[in-house]
Amino acid sequence: MNRHVNAISGRLSLRHPQRRSLEILDRITEISPPKKDTDIQAALAAISSEFPSVTDFERDFPSLCFALATGVGKTRLMGAFISYLHLAHGFNNFFVLSPNLTIYNKLIADFTPNTRKYVFTGIAEFATEAPALITGDNYEGMAGTLFDQLHRCKVNVFNISKINSEVRGGKSPRIKRLSEYIGESYFDYLAGLPDLVLLMDESHRYRASAGVRAINELKPVIGLELTATPFVETARGPVPFKNVIYDYALGKAMEDGFVKEPAVVTRKNFNSAGMSREEVEKLKLEDGVRLHESVKVELETYARESANEIVKPFLLVIARDTTHASQLLQLIESDGFFEGRYKEKVIQVDSSQTGAAEEKMIESLLKVEHTDEPTEIVIHVNMLKEGWDVTNLYTIVPLRAANARILIEQSIGRGLRLPYGKRTGVDAVDRLNIVAHDKFQEIVDEARRKDSPIQLRTLVLDAEELEKKTETVVSQSQLAMKLGIQPEQQTASTVVAGTSEPPAFTKPEEQKIAQITYDVIKTWENQPQKLPSVTHVTKPEIQAEIVREVTERYSPAQIGLEGVVETPDIAAIVAKTSELIA
Repeated sequence: MNRHVNAISGRLSLRHPQRRSLEILDRITEISPPKKDTDIQAALAAISSEFPSVTDFERDFPSLCFALATGVGKTRLMGAFISYLHLAHGFNNFFVLSPNLTIYNKLIADFTPNTRKYVFTGIAEFATEAPALITGDNYEGMAGTLFDQLHRCKVNVFNISKINSEVRGGKSPRIKRLSEYIGESYFDYLAGLPDLVLLMDESHRYRASAGVRAINELKPVIGLELTATPFVETARGPVPFKNVIYDYALGKAMEDGFVKEPAVVTRKNFNSAGMSREEVEKLKLEDGVRLHESVKVELETYARESANEIVKPFLLVIARDTTHASQLLQLIESDGFFEGRYKEKVIQVDSSQTGAAEEKMIESLLKVEHTDEPTEIVIHVNMLKEGWDVTNLYTIVPLRAANARILIEQSIGRGLRLPYGKRTGVDAVDRLNIVAHDKFQEIVDEARRKDSPIQLRTLVLDAEELEKKTETVVSQSQLAMKLGIQPEQQTASTVVAGTSEPPAFTKPEEQKIAQITYDVIKTWENQPQKLPSVTHVTKPEIQAEIVREVTERYSPAQIGLEGVVETPDIAAIVAKTSELIA
């Protein structure tokens, strides 16, 4: 086994299917080394002799599809592919295609150093010299630095839907315009590179598009397609890809515990007879929110008990059309809906948004995992498709009329990713809820079919369970309560036990200084040369030392400007805290 495969698999913590994909790519480079103007038929014969599932590249260059189930980690695998080809074979030029704007923005973030999901974290060679990131928005400005050897490895990220819109009516895409910096178009520059690798994210979405036909003229040395859906939908039904070299299906991912376990949920003895469509929808929506609030508490409780980061769950509502989505938004933001708790906590995602509103929507959508982002409910019509890889979607309420198969395939994939990367053994943390009610039996029957890609659990809740209000109660020491010190990662649903007496400090900045003082004194308790005993803590000379160290550690939320922020009296807070501790 290639040493680079082992090293990259370890550094990027690749899961088995990701590692297997990397091993396959390593083998391909041995039996059919990627190079410019390769003999297509010879390459196909060599590859299909070991991988008989590959019967046709379906392009004018060798192109292979790795079909990995949603939630297994296709973006990280892209990072592994690029790392391997660069480190093991010296490839420096990569072109990543995304299917739409949302995924394009996400990929740019994932290929940007020091971001939360940076794909090259752990690759030492890229820590000292990160690959240059060139995008569909900045490539013209970057053209002047293309020959700069400081950036030997370059990753281009482009949005195929933008290229598709540019080539309508037989026009040339903007990328083919002449660049004064390099004396040719950026497209021609890329097409002339001897080591260009094309990576296609969610390739089934744009396989036959005009934009891809233009991109094919780049003639890369190899194409690597990644998708969870290795077929193209046609009027005659799905047409499977002919170049799938590795297929790791959703059922296998569920069996191996790499994704959440989906469950179809209904009310006990639910009967829609005599109910209007609006009444059924409202009940499903309300039950979805009740389930969401219960999951929120379960997630916080698990995180506190296991010393993990708290995950903020959100609920996805699938609307019929943009008008329906707007009506749902009004309902959810109204005072009568759960006492107005979801005002400013819901976003509508559909094609009705334009300009600044669309940009704000996309920004909120991409940040929905962040605990400091307020969104808890996302209403969408038809814009959240493949590639939107959040890990905190826990409840889906489908309100659009669709057959069960489409519902299972399109909706469930959005919520299967696990927030902690693996199952925890806690049911509520490992489960994705689909609130079905009126579609319950239809979905259950569909999931039980032999050819169904996944198996679904059923969850039948009685009205009492659904309407039961739960909360996370955090207990603290008497001293912490007296000082007003708040528990870590406090959320809107966190309840602190025994807080009837007013604390010594009520302002956040004062509480912050009290917490630092407490931490300093706790540290000094093990250093008798600094603090012989806790009773010495109020002595003037020790007080002066504590104030000095607290001042060094303290960084105010905003530098105190006269008339803007009142600067806390650190010495007084240290004295009061010390007195309570002693």
